[in-house]
Amino acid sequence: MTPTKSSAPGLRRLLVVDDEEIVLVALRETLIRVGYEVVATGDAAEALEILKAGPVAVIITDHQMPRMTGLEFLAQAKEIQPDATRILITAVLNLGTVIEAINKGEIYRFIIKPWLREEFLGAIESAVQRYQLVARNAELQAATQAMNEKLAALNQELAGQVGRVAEQNQQLEQLNGALQHNLQRSVELCVKTMETFYPTLGIQARRVYELCKSMGQSAGLSAGEQRALEVAAWLHDVGLVGVPRRLIRRLEQVPESLNEAERALIEQHPILGEELASFVEPLDEVRAAIRTHHEQYDGGGYPGRLAGESIPRLGRLLAVAVAYAESNYDHGTTVEHLRNRSGTMFDPDAVAIFLKSIPRATIPRKQREVSLSELKPGMVLAKGIYTASGLLLVPDGHQLNETYIDKLRNHHRINPISQSLLVYC
Repeated sequence: MTPTKSSAPGLRRLLVVDDEEIVLVALRETLIRVGYEVVATGDAAEALEILKAGPVAVIITDHQMPRMTGLEFLAQAKEIQPDATRILITAVLNLGTVIEAINKGEIYRFIIKPWLREEFLGAIESAVQRYQLVARNAELQAATQAMNEKLAALNQELAGQVGRVAEQNQQLEQLNGALQHNLQRSVELCVKTMETFYPTLGIQARRVYELCKSMGQSAGLSAGEQRALEVAAWLHDVGLVGVPRRLIRRLEQVPESLNEAERALIEQHPILGEELASFVEPLDEVRAAIRTHHEQYDGGGYPGRLAGESIPRLGRLLAVAVAYAESNYDHGTTVEHLRNRSGTMFDPDAVAIFLKSIPRATIPRKQREVSLSELKPGMVLAKGIYTASGLLLVPDGHQLNETYIDKLRNHHRINPISQSLLVYC
């Protein structure tokens, strides 16, 4: 067991547990090579003592181990460090294992043996980002609470010191501005994390935001409700940072290919999103809307199978906006789909508000991520393509033809293009 050094203790510190020495050494060396601080052990009991000694960002454990399974170990690890991201490595993934892990809240992600190095490192990086986001949110929530306490003290002082009303109102305005700035920065951090993890989540958030901004105005929401709906629109898919990228891509392109266990993981993202949005403490409606944006008016949605008025109003409005923004069909077909499902999947009032609002909403074009091999003539780039040194190869908005595609592939063979490729749908 040999830890490496890190300039930010805890934030990139990983604990790896596997009773097979060769696997343990391979995992440790792979992770150290890309810059993580790694503590590795083959004994689950020793790993629990390590967790008691100091914080780690991610816990990675094999499932089949002597004395205790990976799930049993993670259940105890959760009690010691509840904020650490927990990853289970297993050779066989079945629905029973998934349900048991989800119900106990033990794991963030499964990694199936054997794995691709790039997929494995991508999973670890998103797990580290999730831990950093939770840690940052805790700091922001504490700062917000401190500001709220200061506001309460100022309000009490105002009641007894009428002569200082003007001065204290100015102080309150400054503090409220700081809170709003704090909230805005938090939302921006979350959206940036989503874009880094899976780029199309960012444009999806912008599309839903523009729709919700227009719908909130048509619905006659109060200023607080309007703000809550807009924040929920930005953050509605933040829980997808807990889902493997390959599953998100299949969910976007071929959702019918997902099996039952994969759907069970997907259907947990509103709950994880609610948890990650805990920093918006003054706006309980935000978390409620995020949790319920996949509920259906007839009770057929998830995660809670809520129906009708038991679904918060902001959640019902958000559900319609998300359904439109996620649709792979054209505008007319999608609008007809929403009309046909008014009263079943969607709240009729929310659909009516959507239809009234959409003519004045400025909605960014839908984008999707493609690989270099998937590029076809006629595709229009939503994001410019650059070399590793920052030289622009093809600008955004450019329509590709065979010549450009061949040049890109030839360039990639010599100097690999590592960025995500985004095209307009």
